[in-house]
Amino acid sequence: MGMIGLGTLVKQRGPCKESIPAFLRLSGSGALKLFDRLPNYYRYYHLSCYRTLYVMSTSPTANEGPSLQGPGTQLDAHKTLGQTCLVYLNYELVKGLPANDLSNFRDIPFLEYSSLYWGSHAKAKLSDRAKSLALKLLNQFSNHISATFLLHQIDNFHFHSSTHHLFPGLHCASYFGIVGIVDALMETKGYDINQRDCMGLTSLIHAAREGNEEVVRLLLTRDGINPDMACEDGRTPLSGACENGHDGVVALLLARSDVNPGRPDNDGQTPLFWASGNGHEEAVRLLLTRDDINPDMQDNDGQTPLWCASSNGHEGVVKLLLTRYDVSPDMQDHNGQTPLWCASSNGQEAVVRLLLTRGDVNPNKLDNGCQTPLWSACEDGHEGVVQLLLARGDVDPNKPNNDCQTPLWRASLNGHEAVVTLLLARGDVDPDKPDSYGKSPLGCASLNGHGAVVTLLLARTDVNPNKPDNYDKTPLVCASLNGHEAVVTLLLARDNITPDKPDGDGQTPLGCASYNGHEGVVKLLLARNNVNPNEPNKSGETPLWRASFHGNEGIVKLLLMRNDVNPNEPDNEGQTPLWSASCNGHERVVKLLLARNDVNPNEPDYLDQTPLAIASLRRHKEIVALFQPLVALASPD
Repeated sequence: MGMIGLGTLVKQRGPCKESIPAFLRLSGSGALKLFDRLPNYYRYYHLSCYRTLYVMSTSPTANEGPSLQGPGTQLDAHKTLGQTCLVYLNYELVKGLPANDLSNFRDIPFLEYSSLYWGSHAKAKLSDRAKSLALKLLNQFSNHISATFLLHQIDNFHFHSSTHHLFPGLHCASYFGIVGIVDALMETKGYDINQRDCMGLTSLIHAAREGNEEVVRLLLTRDGINPDMACEDGRTPLSGACENGHDGVVALLLARSDVNPGRPDNDGQTPLFWASGNGHEEAVRLLLTRDDINPDMQDNDGQTPLWCASSNGHEGVVKLLLTRYDVSPDMQDHNGQTPLWCASSNGQEAVVRLLLTRGDVNPNKLDNGCQTPLWSACEDGHEGVVQLLLARGDVDPNKPNNDCQTPLWRASLNGHEAVVTLLLARGDVDPDKPDSYGKSPLGCASLNGHGAVVTLLLARTDVNPNKPDNYDKTPLVCASLNGHEAVVTLLLARDNITPDKPDGDGQTPLGCASYNGHEGVVKLLLARNNVNPNEPNKSGETPLWRASFHGNEGIVKLLLMRNDVNPNEPDNEGQTPLWSASCNGHERVVKLLLARNDVNPNEPDYLDQTPLAIASLRRHKEIVALFQPLVALASPD
C-alpha cells in the first residue's frame, strides 16, 4: 500500500517548518516526524498518522521508516484507515476550513482522500471509535469541507462549490452504506426521513443508487418513509437502483405496495427503461414479473426499453423483452429510428440477428432522414451487420437517403473498405450513383483520400473516373484539392482520365493543388504531357499566380522550372504573380520571381498599381527593400 497522501515532499535544503503545508500542521501539538531524506527533499508525516496508521517492523533500524508489514496490519487496515481519516476530519482547524471553496485545497491529498473514503473504510469495518468520530463529524456535516468534496464527487456536473449546500449526515451515511451509523443517526436525532439534500435526493435514493441493500432495508422500516419519493428530475429510488443494476434493492422496493414500478421520470423514462438501457437482466426480469408496468412505454423521445437495449447491444435484455406479446419490436422513436435501425447503426450484431428473426420487423424501415438500417450500418462501417442485412432477400442495397446518398456512397465517403467490398459484390448495386449534389462514390472517396476504396471502385468498368459533380468537380479535382497523392496516382494511372478537366470555376487539378500548396500532387500532374501548366481559371489566375498568391514557394519553384509557364501572366484584374506575392507579403516568392530576367517588376494592375506600390501600401518593408536595387538602376545618375 502506498502512503495515500499522508506525506508530502517539501522542496527545501533543510527542515524549514514554515515551508511545510498547513494541512500537516493541523493539530494541537503540530508535531511532525521526519520520515526520509531525498536529494534536496525532506519527507514528513504527522505524528498522529505515524502512530495510528503504521506499525514498526519487528527489528527496525535507526534509519528505517514505518512499515506495513507488522502483525495484524492486513486485518485492521480498514479499521485503522477509517479511524485515521475521521480523527483528521474532526480536527478543529479542519472543521474550520471554508466549506464553499475547494480551489485552495485540491493539492492536499489526505484532506481529499479522507473526505471521499472514510466511509468506505468504516463500512468495511466499523469500530466503536470510528462510529463515535463519524457521529461527531456528521452532526454538522453540511458545514464541513469534506461534505463539499463528497458532493463534488457525487454530482460533479451539477455541483457548484461556490455556494452553501445542504448535505445532512444521514444522507452521507446512506450514501456510504454504513448501517450502524444510519441506525444511530435515526435513533439519536430527529431526522426527517424524507428530507431532500441540495441535489434533491433523499437518504433512500442515495442508498438505492449505491446498492446499499442493508441501509435500504433499514430505512424502509421507518414510519413515514416515502419509498417512491422522487428527486427533482423525477427519478425514484427504484429508478436509481435499476439504472445501476442493484437487484437486491430492486427486489426490496418492488415488494412494497406503495412503490409504483412504472413511474416515469421527467424524461419519461421508467425504471424498466433504465434497467434495459444498462443491460441489467435480473432487474429487467424482476420488473417484467409485475402486471402493473407497460414494457413498451415510450419516453419523451419516443424510445422504448427495447429500443434502448437494442441500441446499447444488451442481447440478454432484448431476448427478455421480445418474449413479451405487448412489446412492439419495430416501434419508431421521434426520429423514426427502430430498434433494428439503432442496433445496426451501433454495430450490435447479436441484437440485429435477434431482431431479424422476427417476422414483424421491417428491415427496410426508414428513419426521418430516409435512412435504412443498412444505410446506417454502412455509414459507420459495421461489416458484420452489413453482412446480416445483405443476406436478407428483402433488403434494398441501393435505397438512398434524403440527399440521394446510397449505402455505397456513404461507405465510400467514410472509407469503409470492407463494407464497400461487400456492396460491390452485389450485382444489384449501382457503383456510380451520385448524390443530390452529383458527387459519385468515387468522387467521395477521392475527396477524403480513401485510396483502398478508390482502388475498389476503379476496378469496376461501370465507374466513370471523370464523372463531375454539380460543380463540375471530377474525382481528380477533389483529390488534388485536398492533396491526396496516392489517390491522384491511382486516378492518373487510368488511360481514360482527363487530367486537365476544369471545374465550374475553371480550376484544373493543377490549379487546385497549386493554390492549396500540395507540392507532391503538383509534381505528379506536371509529369503529364497533357496537363497545361499555364491554364487559367475563370478569374484569369494561372497555377503560378495562385501559388504566388498563397506563398507556396516550393510550387512556385516547380512551375518556374517549366519553359511553358509565363511568369508575367496577369489575372483578369491585371495582377501578375509578382503583384499578388508582393501584395500578400510573401518575401521568398518575390525573391524567386525577381531573380528571373523575364519578369517585369513594374507591371501595374488595372488600377495602375505596381508590385512595389502595393507592397508599400501594405507596409511590407522587406519586400519594398527587395525592389530598391531595381529602382536605383532605373534612376538617372
